Amino acid sequence: MKILYGVQGTGNGHISRSREIVRCLKDDGHDLRVVVSGRDPTLLWDMEIFEPYTALRGLTFATHRGRIQYLQTARELNLVGFYADIRAFDARGLDLVISDYEPVTARIARRHRLPSIGIGHQYAFCHDIPVRGQNPLARCILDHFAPVDYPIGLHWHHFEQPILPPVVPEFSSPPEPVPNKILVYLPFEGIADILRLLGPFDAHAFFIYHQLQQPEGTGHLNLRPYSRDGFLNDLADCSGVITNAGFELVSEALTLGKKILVKPLAGQMEQLSNAAALTELNMGLAMKRLDATAVERFLGKPDGVRVHYPNVARLIADWISKRDWGSVAELARAAWAQTH
Repeated sequence: MKILYGVQGTGNGHISRSREIVRCLKDDGHDLRVVVSGRDPTLLWDMEIFEPYTALRGLTFATHRGRIQYLQTARELNLVGFYADIRAFDARGLDLVISDYEPVTARIARRHRLPSIGIGHQYAFCHDIPVRGQNPLARCILDHFAPVDYPIGLHWHHFEQPILPPVVPEFSSPPEPVPNKILVYLPFEGIADILRLLGPFDAHAFFIYHQLQQPEGTGHLNLRPYSRDGFLNDLADCSGVITNAGFELVSEALTLGKKILVKPLAGQMEQLSNAAALTELNMGLAMKRLDATAVERFLGKPDGVRVHYPNVARLIADWISKRDWGSVAELARAAWAQTH
């Protein structure tokens, strides 16, 4: 098939998940056109698998020090440009649109009456799963941000709903964890706030990924610019992860059996719900703010929970190729039967 694949670029998790599915679809011989939106193209990295791809402005949220800024988001919206990109897109010859919660491609599908599949954690909220921080505005945004015909929700547990396990890369024989090595990924928090939080815990080595130009080292606080290979290497041999309550990194940490501490983005329903689900499932800890007491408790915990998920990217790619897109429940049952 000729497939238009949309990737929400706001968080690295969307890109990580889409990388695995796009690779499987290309291996199966499908012709893919990829659109990435929501991030400055100069801040995209390790994008080779998506080439050739188009970067568009799309829609995204403004944040400051770990909190969504709704007024600033409204000021920065460029709806004229957003709909101009939708109207200008040449969709001739396309058979299918797949959206990883990406709003431009979802609306291209609607405009040209093309079948659309949504793959992502946000689509799990179509079902009865743990939810926190819900309000009419948050629910409206979630339901209408990237609407599709066939939503495939992903989560750490099925909650007796037709949703799938997470899509994670295959880690081949990860090394033994380095005691007291902690990976830190808090992109919505200020770097000064992160250093202030972790500075007192000098018995641990923190590898902190943030928007930097080059690596910096200050004792036990090791600052790193974004790098997919470097990040995965540090994830593989760390003993724990401190991160915002996004979905993909926590999924990768669970696959590797790392202990987890999340700090949800304040005012963001998805992340607040993720933090609640993680603690309810006894898979990790959560803190409402950058809290030294919570960090101390986390550092004192033993190893985390390890979950063996199947190759969900391959299962989804096979399901797409069959073109029987109404059978999400059957796909979900097959995936969870292979989860341990």
